[in-house]
Amino acid sequence: MKRLLKNSIGTILIAMLPKKADELLNKGMTIDMNLSRRDRFMRDALLQKAKNKNDFETLSQFHENYWINRGEEYFSSGFNNKVLDTFFIPNCSFLIDLLQEQLQNESLKYHTLVEIGTGDGTILEYLSSKFPQIDRFVGIDLSSSQIEANKKLFNGSSNLEFVACDGFDWIKQNGHNAMIVVTSRGVLEYFTQSRLQEFFDALNKFKKNIFIAIEPTGLDHDFIKNPNSEIYGSENSFSHNYAKLFNDAGFKIWHQSKMNYSQPECYINFIGVKN
Repeated sequence: MKRLLKNSIGTILIAMLPKKADELLNKGMTIDMNLSRRDRFMRDALLQKAKNKNDFETLSQFHENYWINRGEEYFSSGFNNKVLDTFFIPNCSFLIDLLQEQLQNESLKYHTLVEIGTGDGTILEYLSSKFPQIDRFVGIDLSSSQIEANKKLFNGSSNLEFVACDGFDWIKQNGHNAMIVVTSRGVLEYFTQSRLQEFFDALNKFKKNIFIAIEPTGLDHDFIKNPNSEIYGSENSFSHNYAKLFNDAGFKIWHQSKMNYSQPECYINFIGVKN
């Protein structure tokens, strides 16, 4: 009843303030941060409307708008403060160690590591310290202002590059053999299943590539009953069946595990694949 009332209020506000609703849509509203109570009502109603229609494309566009226009605001707000020290190193470093073992067993040299959704660049810098044998580290993010901030912050690191663009498009245009791709803590969850499958298929056209995906999936998503993607969580992002998507693209899984997350609505999955 409470949710229905909130949705009704939001729907009325959208009808009364269509320009404000359009502003929310265009600027992005994935994360409920620094929104007025009025805007929260409209945000929830807009997201719920798309969810009720199972409209993955519209939701994906909402998320893209957010990270393009408000990505720097998110990373500079402290909301994501010290994610390297508080999340990545304590929870994900084991997978980085396993990746190092994979590289030691390969006769081929890997020259490039790409992080899609690099955010403030701290994880990419950490990875560069863990893999001194790799020459080039590329951090990609939709937020051009965040990328400019990263370029200034890491100006002295000659092996770090930062690019403002769609990561999938960058891979299609600049991808090559013997490349490592990394995403962490929720990047792929903002892309539709069809686009993600298209991306994995395109990546598999290159040889000897490795992908590290540290991504959430919905706690209640039963992949046996529904092997396809579902809308989940407060952000209305997407819970993907990563193992199936990677396998369908032709990748082989060399590691898969998961852990409970601070958000009760999801697990964090740790997946390593190669082709």
